[in-house]
Formats: sequence, structure tokens, C-alpha cells
Amino acid sequence: MYSSEERDEFFVKVVERLTSSNLVEGVVQLGSGVNGYNDKCSDIDLMVSTSKVEDVESTKSYIHRTLSELNPIYIKEKQFSKDIYLLIAFMENSLEFNVSILPSELLNVKSPLWKVIVDKTGFVSEKMNAENEFFQNKPVKYDVIVDIAFEFVYSALSLDKELKRDNLIYSLKMLETMRDYILLAQSMNENKKLHQFKAYDTLDPSFIEAYLSTYPDEMTVEKLTASAEKLKGLFSEVVQHSSTITIDKALHKLLYS
Repeated sequence: MYSSEERDEFFVKVVERLTSSNLVEGVVQLGSGVNGYNDKCSDIDLMVSTSKVEDVESTKSYIHRTLSELNPIYIKEKQFSKDIYLLIAFMENSLEFNVSILPSELLNVKSPLWKVIVDKTGFVSEKMNAENEFFQNKPVKYDVIVDIAFEFVYSALSLDKELKRDNLIYSLKMLETMRDYILLAQSMNENKKLHQFKAYDTLDPSFIEAYLSTYPDEMTVEKLTASAEKLKGLFSEVVQHSSTITIDKALHKLLYS
């Protein structure tokens, strides 16, 4: 495990290297580090932008070399679109770097947790402030593509079917899927940051207590059935407080059929 001092040292080294490169127009810090990090397990999350689209590939290679100089155990490269990349570096002391690379014109805001730390032209701050205003003014800040109510009910029906087959492993998988949709719904109710949201311990304490009570103490058909009933009740309660999720009478009937 790394110390706060070690993390700060890595952070300063990388930002200095990024600032020194003519390829880099701006660097934006993301995540809990903006407000001082949650704890010793917090990652370093950065968004690095280039003024020219054609510089993205070269910038990615430069950042890869920069991270390699820190002697990481492993670096993973991901590509999300033609001009947007992510480099994930795992250090020997368990520190994790997440560095996205994209053109400045594609900079975006997905949560309130961001801070411009390098801006060579002024455009990065201008773009991020404009994106933040758009984000803050959205009536629904986080677009959830799935129909949460239907998917929860569908998972519950699948669970019931597998319990009848004594298929405990798949039944447990369906229970976890149901829990995922409940967490998503509750996070939306509390207007939590959904993009890579992991801070479930910040949800309402009464919800957390009810949620944890749905876990079975034995792996039997009876115990899993009881867990499913608790999850159904909790989901119905969460939906009652939602302004964006509804479960109509027919779907509710199907859930309890």
C-alpha cells in the first residue's frame, strides 16, 4: 500500500512531464483527488487533452513512456472511440493511474469532481466550464439507457425459474443482478455521481441496512427465495421515491405473480 506522500510524489512527477510536452494542451484532474482523496486506496485520475486531433496518438505514446518510467507492474491501453484512449497503470505499491487522452474539443464533464491543473491556451478551462454548465443544467444528469424496472422484474423472474431447477449458482447471479439495479435506482434517487460510482457507503444509512439484510446466511432454495422477496420489497420502496423510474400495474403484477 502506498502513502499519501508517495501518491503526491507520483502525481507531481507525471504532471510535470505532461506540462513539459508540446503535445499536451491541458490536464484535468478527476475523481476524489479533486477534493483531497477519499483514502489511501484512491487512484490518480487524469484527463489529458491535445490541441490537435492528429496529436492524440503521439500524446498517448508519450504518456505511456512517462508512466513506464515509474516502473509499473502493468499498463493496459483501452480505446473508446477513434480519438479517445485510456491508459491504466498499476504500480508495485498498488497505486493506480487512470489517464484518458483525447482532443481538447472532445473534453467533457461527467461529474462535479474535476479540476483543471494545466491549461496552456485557456481553451481547456473554457471548454470544461461550458461542459460543466451543460451538465449542471441537465434535468437528468445521468442518462441510463436500460429500463431499470423491467430489467429488475426480468431478473426476478429468471431467478424464480432457476430456483425451481435447483440451480443455485445461476440463482445467485440473478440475485446480484437484482441488487445492481436497486443500487442504480437508489443512487439516482440520491443524485449521486453515476459515472464509475463506487461510494455506496455514502448512500442513505437506512437503505444500506435494508440492502445488506437481503443477503442469505445459507445457500438453499428457501433462503434464496426469502432474499428475493426482500429485494422485491426494497426495489418497490426505492421506486416509490424515484422521479425517473416507474413500475406500472402490469409489471408489478408480473413481479409478484
